[in-house]
Amino acid sequence: MMATLAAVGLARNRIVIDERAYRRWIEGVEKSRVNAGEMQKAISRFLYQPLVSIVMPVFNPAAEHLERAIASVQNQVYKHWELCICDDGSTAPHVRACLESLAQYDPRIRMVYAEKNQGISAASNLALSLAGGELVGLLDHDDELAPDALFAVVLLLQSHRDADVIYSDEDKLDRSGRRCDPFFKPDWSPEYLLSCMYTCHFSVYRKPVIDAAGGFRKGFEGSQDYDLMLRVSERTGKIFHVPRVLYHWRKAIGSTAASASSKSPSSGAGKRALEEHMERRGISAEVIEQSPNRYRVRPALRGTPLVSIIIPTKDRIELLRNCIASIERKTNYQNYEVLVADNDSVEPKSKIYLSSLSHQIVSIPGPFNFSRINNVAAEHAKGEYLVLLNNDTRVITPDWIGAMLEWCQQPEIGIVGARLLFPSGAIQHAGVILGIGGAAGHCYHGLPRRHQGYFYSLSLVRNYSAVTAACLMIHRRVFEEVKGLNEALPVNYGDVDLCLRVREAGYRIVYTPYAELYHYESATRVSQPDSRDISVLQQHWDGRLSGDPYYNPNLSLQHDYQLDSRSKSEL
Repeated sequence: MMATLAAVGLARNRIVIDERAYRRWIEGVEKSRVNAGEMQKAISRFLYQPLVSIVMPVFNPAAEHLERAIASVQNQVYKHWELCICDDGSTAPHVRACLESLAQYDPRIRMVYAEKNQGISAASNLALSLAGGELVGLLDHDDELAPDALFAVVLLLQSHRDADVIYSDEDKLDRSGRRCDPFFKPDWSPEYLLSCMYTCHFSVYRKPVIDAAGGFRKGFEGSQDYDLMLRVSERTGKIFHVPRVLYHWRKAIGSTAASASSKSPSSGAGKRALEEHMERRGISAEVIEQSPNRYRVRPALRGTPLVSIIIPTKDRIELLRNCIASIERKTNYQNYEVLVADNDSVEPKSKIYLSSLSHQIVSIPGPFNFSRINNVAAEHAKGEYLVLLNNDTRVITPDWIGAMLEWCQQPEIGIVGARLLFPSGAIQHAGVILGIGGAAGHCYHGLPRRHQGYFYSLSLVRNYSAVTAACLMIHRRVFEEVKGLNEALPVNYGDVDLCLRVREAGYRIVYTPYAELYHYESATRVSQPDSRDISVLQQHWDGRLSGDPYYNPNLSLQHDYQLDSRSKSEL
């Protein structure tokens, strides 16, 4: 699937959704979901109708923005809420007058006034102290909730009563108040959270969980929500996503919504929050601030375990020679072995080259079956970790093994995939999305190497449902636990099937952009998937190829990270 430059909008070298297309989507798709009458009928059938406390710290917002923020709560279709406001020593006279007036006429608005400005963390805690609800939602003083925000949250709770955290998609309000720049997020993605505060708005927490985590911490202003989410994620994995735009984040001058680079102090606070998060988890790690509010977490390697690099091949020795030479010349992780899985090479120069190698040659005769070749070669490997590597690849980054191993050593991670580039430098692989072509396909295909992708995720460590076996790392124990690759998929989708079985066994898949290789895609084998490959994959997974949790149902499977005008959603 091609996400070519002609198919995407670009802003500062990242994918953005065209504003006109987004307005058409709002009119054609979103508005069909927001039917107040139908939502009221649904609410009447809710067996669980918790009180939701909206926490809002306030400090000198524009009068119009404050009024619109409060009105967005009052206009909620789900009415069982309270608004807990702390005025953090505002000096603008209109603020107190506005708050007192609104609170006088709506008993659901609860107020506390700080004697002096203490910062957003302290103000949020004071507002939180007023909350009597089972759930706590966070709202900034100049942002707005969609009318169905609380409805959508409580609707999810009807089927997931035990949810401790619920977050939604979001967009922004420009200076004229128009909606733009929507962020359609993946479902809960722990490694993505270590790269950036992607959950952000609208976030709703179970109050006992937020209390147990200690509320908001002073000293993390600007990233106080990020720090809270990291601490809460240490206590619960019951974190759910509503794939609906429930929050409108105003692009006020100097805000992070207007520019991710406009709040450098918040970025430093986020880095400290991550460092303390990893320390609390008992993981020695370096946190690198890659750019404002985006990070690279590098767990320290535990020892130097042997890594077995398995390279299937047949003739076309110039490709294999380049591949092995790049490994030998560039790899700075030294404890590795190379196993060349030779599938009936017949050319004389192939035999001469193979016999000259100091690496182990595993002869695997018979018809080409990529899955079987790797399975057999794995039986000969001595390493604790296996790297499946195509012979038509060439190493770019010297730390490619370390960049994958630092994540593969984490017990929750089953497979780590690399970023692969065409010889031109364009993206060949940066993660796999389920559902493309009825099966699965690569995202960001064809974009430039330095492109940032959708909300910068092309350049960040993050979770996917699958990665390509042209270059992936897997712990031998996990490979054996899931019984290796599926030999009923001899050419295509064996890697997708492997990743899905690894996920089914309870592990996560990680993509890292910091392990980069060139990939001369399918230079030795024709790899166009046929209907049989797709049929085998579909039969095995029985409809589970649709609804990729690490993508978003509002986004297209035809042009990745663009809107799907046909997307549907239940009330």
